[in-house]
Amino acid sequence: NPGQRVKGKVFEGVTKKTNANIVLARILQYLETPQYLRKALFPHHPDLKYAGLLNPLDCPHHMRREEKYPFREGAVLKRPTKKGKGCFVDCGIDKEVQIDKELTPGMRVTVRMNTDSYGGKHYKGTAVSPDAPREELGTYWGYRVRLADTFSATFTECRYKDGYDLTIGTSDKGDPVDDVQIRHFRHVLIFLGGLQGLEPA
Repeated sequence: NPGQRVKGKVFEGVTKKTNANIVLARILQYLETPQYLRKALFPHHPDLKYAGLLNPLDCPHHMRREEKYPFREGAVLKRPTKKGKGCFVDCGIDKEVQIDKELTPGMRVTVRMNTDSYGGKHYKGTAVSPDAPREELGTYWGYRVRLADTFSATFTECRYKDGYDLTIGTSDKGDPVDDVQIRHFRHVLIFLGGLQGLEPA
């Protein structure tokens, strides 16, 4: 959530008392979000003052306006609809997309596009899990950012039922990445250590 609350307060930006983890999490969320959704999902915030200078990720879900694909990311619009008719979503294309579910305005949603609706007054779509593009088409569809209070919580609070089946840690005492054979995995967890590596953690 871009407006992440910490201990009952909204994080106010980088200061001497700032939690650097939250700053990094917010920047990572911003970079993962398609450019056409950033204004709607990220209010002006001091942490993101220089985020525009960072190189874009250009992930598969960061689509251009004219690209047609079975899935798109969108932001729910605050626009009235008839009861039971879902809601409208901005998916970064020339027309709004009407989806099947009533969702909270400002919420991010993954939409399965109904290609039969192209050419109509507005496009139609279905709200789906963010995992659907990867599970159905094998398409990389971005990452999720999660803050953990402790090192062990990184494992115990995993959102996947069977946990992570591959864990990778970075350290100057480890093997060079070119010498490592990475096996097939469903869910990977990568630890990026500080200057001293992971050992002090």
